[in-house]
Amino acid sequence: MRAQGAGKRGSRRKAAANNGRRGSGGGSRKSSKSAKEPSTFWRWFKRLFFWGTALTLIGLLFVAVSVGFAAQSIPNFHDLKATKNAQTIVVRARDGSEIVEIGPSYGEWLSHDEIPKNMTNAMVAVEDRRFHSHFGIDPIRLTGAIVEGITGARSRLGGTSTITQQLARNVFLNNNRTLDRKAREAVLAMALEWKFSKEQILELYLNKVYFGGGAYGIDSASRKFFSHPATELNVAEASIIAGLVKAPSRYSPTADVEAAVDRAKVVLRLMREQGYITQEQASVNVDAVKLKKERGQNSVRYFTDWALPQLDILLPETFEPIEVWTTLDTGMQRAATASIQANTPGGAQGALVSMDRDGAILALVGGTDYVETNFNRATQAMRQPGSSFKLFVYLAALEAGYRPEDKVDDKKITIDGWSPRNSSGRYSGEMSLRTAFSFSVNTVAAQLGSDVGLGSVASMARRLGVTSSISAVPSMTLGSNEVRLIEMTHAFGTVSARGKSIKPYGITKVVTASGETIYQHKEEPGKDVLPDYVAAGITDLLETAVESGTGKAAQIGRPVAGKTGTTSSNKDGYFVGFSSGITTGVWMGRDDNKKVAGLQGGRSPARAFAAFMRYAVKDRPVEEFITDIERPEWQRESDQDSNFDDPDDYYYIDEQGNLIEPGQAGLRDSEFNEAPLDDPVAPAPVEVIRPNAPSIPEEDQAADDDFLEQAIGRPLAPDNPPAPEPEPAPF
Repeated sequence: MRAQGAGKRGSRRKAAANNGRRGSGGGSRKSSKSAKEPSTFWRWFKRLFFWGTALTLIGLLFVAVSVGFAAQSIPNFHDLKATKNAQTIVVRARDGSEIVEIGPSYGEWLSHDEIPKNMTNAMVAVEDRRFHSHFGIDPIRLTGAIVEGITGARSRLGGTSTITQQLARNVFLNNNRTLDRKAREAVLAMALEWKFSKEQILELYLNKVYFGGGAYGIDSASRKFFSHPATELNVAEASIIAGLVKAPSRYSPTADVEAAVDRAKVVLRLMREQGYITQEQASVNVDAVKLKKERGQNSVRYFTDWALPQLDILLPETFEPIEVWTTLDTGMQRAATASIQANTPGGAQGALVSMDRDGAILALVGGTDYVETNFNRATQAMRQPGSSFKLFVYLAALEAGYRPEDKVDDKKITIDGWSPRNSSGRYSGEMSLRTAFSFSVNTVAAQLGSDVGLGSVASMARRLGVTSSISAVPSMTLGSNEVRLIEMTHAFGTVSARGKSIKPYGITKVVTASGETIYQHKEEPGKDVLPDYVAAGITDLLETAVESGTGKAAQIGRPVAGKTGTTSSNKDGYFVGFSSGITTGVWMGRDDNKKVAGLQGGRSPARAFAAFMRYAVKDRPVEEFITDIERPEWQRESDQDSNFDDPDDYYYIDEQGNLIEPGQAGLRDSEFNEAPLDDPVAPAPVEVIRPNAPSIPEEDQAADDDFLEQAIGRPLAPDNPPAPEPEPAPF
């Protein structure tokens, strides 16, 4: 009983206690809740700390593994020394002599002990002041870069990569500013620090970093800018070289001395602040720094600028150093350069292209000074050829049945509203085709073009290698279409090759550093683009033009065939001709297309041609031209008789002026016009436009009218208008 009573009393006391707690209100509940809150906060903090630490450790492990694998894959020090950053191209002339080296220059490799202390100190001071203490990436710089990326504000803590990161990027990566590339750069930088010593990293960096102007490494830079090896660099010179890394083109001493010196002063200030030099050494005396004088690049670069881009088509992809053997004759190139510089009128430009009978370019000059302007006027400039374009008019006429001795009438004419005129303003009446061509009579050329068809003239130009756009307007017969000098030279070269197609080329073979020939030019037999009698007939006319016509200034003491060209207001002067298997074209004029006083094709261009050709052909035998040929029977017999001949024995011309070779008389026009444009036999489509011709070039005669009348044996036509005073003859 006592036990039961005690149990009841205990129950009552427990209930009373509970009632007391309920009576105390919400205060006790709040204190209980607040007691639990700290435990929840710490619980989450502990979880975050745990997982953060775990993830950090996993990340560090991943980075360590990545760095380890990268370190294993990085070549050894010796292999890295031998690795080149870019392709070197050595260009050789046709005789094997080196004419220019394109691409990077590496100089001598200097070991860490051979590199002047001033050079290493200057580079560390300006590029990576904590180089000797970090592990490939600089946490302080990295923090600064992150701050800069988030805020956009320039941070004093970061900005550029460490020297080790720059080495990793230069050797293994590209310059893409992507997050992936930066991550790989960081991993490779740490791998380099893992695998190599600080001294080895500096040695690699200073021998491989790019300093501008094609110079890789401090020795190449020192020789380029100061004409001595890097072992002799003083403090001022070392500061200039160290300052180039940030922006090689902007701070190059050969481009802007003041910019280079200002940048060097920044380097010297940093060296002084970091204790590498004294206050007295922290200055640059411009006069004391002996900069290497920049040698003007000769005109060979005009040739290489034209030829080397063709390697992208000729070669498989390769990064190995190569030697490119070319067709260039160094003696002829010098002679070409001298002839252009000596004969080009003041304020004007000149260009010259010379090719051998197979299309090999022997000399190419694109201007009077490559350093002043590298625009290649021989291969890029589009200019009116003037009366030299009459080559195609007379070729079409000869092919249509005209003969050099046939009579034509120099008279006033109008074609589709266009009235050509001679430069003298006078007309000489009947004359031979040879005389009209020799003295470049405009009205006769216009009549011939109208007679044979402007489409035939344009097609003839296509067949002989002109690829520029041609508008078949009446004034095209006087050279109103713009073409390139190399195209006109190509066309005359085809005539020199007696009507066989040729293709200009400048590269004969390409050899790798290991001696493997990876390209060899193959000669291909030319196609017949002109009948024999046409090639002989036009050669006859071209030879006469030099012997007694507008091209007399081009005489060189052996047979020469050629044609002058002068455009309206003397804006362009042309002479293109050939002798002893060499064809040469010369153009002169202003880049702004303004008038050049006294410029005529028969004067300065013809003289430059002669000066060059005297040298070019001096070691070649004299060659007489073939001008006497047997004409095809269809030109010698009556129309009735010719109908009985076999049509497969002759060349034919369709209504578009296209050449139909023997055995192809049944070829449809549509089939011929669909031929590829690069086929020298197949003309490109020609746009035929009639009236409203563009500017009309006019040929200034090299001889006065009295001489012309004496040459053709006729007095001046009585119904002709009075003639203005002719210009003096340029004999």
